[in-house]
Amino acid sequence: MFSNYLALALSAFLAATIIPLGSEVAVGAAIMTGADPWMTLLIASSANTAGSVVNWLLGRAIERFKDRMWFPVSVQQLDAAQRRFKRYGLWSLLFAWLPIIGDPLTFVAGILRIQLLVFVVLVGIGKTARYAVVIFLVNQAAA
Repeated sequence: MFSNYLALALSAFLAATIIPLGSEVAVGAAIMTGADPWMTLLIASSANTAGSVVNWLLGRAIERFKDRMWFPVSVQQLDAAQRRFKRYGLWSLLFAWLPIIGDPLTFVAGILRIQLLVFVVLVGIGKTARYAVVIFLVNQAAA
């Protein structure tokens, strides 16, 4: 069972980074194969939040390179993302689990130097709620 939890953690961690993966299937598979729901929730949420911290760290580190030719987005795109984040505020981090917008949210939070503890709490709440819903739905479908 340890290797299953390790695979779950790796899947959840990578899904939160810039790598385009989803971890909901891994969570569902863990539950369907008899993994403890609480342990699954703890591992998936923790690993996924840790992956978002990687994005936050990248955001903190990469801003100094925004004027370089190889920078992945234009200065205008970066400024627009920062304005959107500032408009919706810290509470938008509760939605860091959403596809497409979640990873950029965590990245911009790093650029804006959002306090790490606040970041982890808000992102962790959102990601834990998402996995709790996934686990609930899988259990309901299996019943």
